[in-house]
Amino acid sequence: MKFHNGKYYNRIVFVLLLIAVSDVHANLNVFACEPEWAAMAKELGGDRLTIYSATTSMQDPHHIQARPSLIAKARSADLLVCSGAELETGWLPLLLRKSGNANIQQNQPGNFAAADHVEKHDVPKTLDRSMGDVHAEGNPHIHTSPENILLVAAALSKRLSEIDVDNEEYYSTRYSVFESQWKVLMAKWKQQVKVLQGVNIVTHHNYWTYLNRWIGLNVLATLEPIPGVSPSSSYLAKLKKQLSQQEIKMIIHVSYVSDRPSQWLSEQTGAPVIALPATVDYQDGQTLSLWFDGVIQQLVSVKR
Repeated sequence: MKFHNGKYYNRIVFVLLLIAVSDVHANLNVFACEPEWAAMAKELGGDRLTIYSATTSMQDPHHIQARPSLIAKARSADLLVCSGAELETGWLPLLLRKSGNANIQQNQPGNFAAADHVEKHDVPKTLDRSMGDVHAEGNPHIHTSPENILLVAAALSKRLSEIDVDNEEYYSTRYSVFESQWKVLMAKWKQQVKVLQGVNIVTHHNYWTYLNRWIGLNVLATLEPIPGVSPSSSYLAKLKKQLSQQEIKMIIHVSYVSDRPSQWLSEQTGAPVIALPATVDYQDGQTLSLWFDGVIQQLVSVKR
């Protein structure tokens, strides 16, 4: 039989095309608002997912433009995974509206907000404009707690199974592996950070609230006078005086904002600036565990 002849060749080509098309459409398209959720989806979904991260580790997720390229990606998404708690309120509503994708709108199975699955901190009792960039639903940077990662992973795995029933067992198995490994890592990290409990720190922004509380760090002050507002020279001078009688072990700076205020206070107090990466470098293939390892090692190294 000569497969390059006539109907046999055509039949083989047709079958191969069907297989290729089915393989493409078998994957769920996941639109992740932030790299941490792209990395989590990769852990839980493996090769069953095609994942796109709308932002990088060096971008402030508060301030993103709903560009045409993002709209196009959202239009084809089966699942939207975002932090929620109003973190993306400046751009996500427009993106959803422009996408015309009914599957990922609010209150639909294809819309997943990570913050809905954890206990949020810093929930304001009252709100007004004088308070700055305060989120009514609480601090949205929930990914900075290892405990929150496990809670969100459980919820996301369940959501993947609900949307893609045919691969339910696959997602369940991958979550079980992730859960077991993550609990081992959490125990290791908890042991490593014991030396940091009660240590005095200053932060630039309330970005690390969940991690600070998980470790037991004592936040003396925040460089921003109000959330989202850069400190003035007079405010920094006042802060220096306020902290003059305190022993500051470190000043924690988040990677995507200017480090000038942190460096100034460091010069005045002698406390080192620790520039922590805001999230996973997903574009470079970094995993959640590698990111947390790096963050904790940076913090612990100061205490040594």
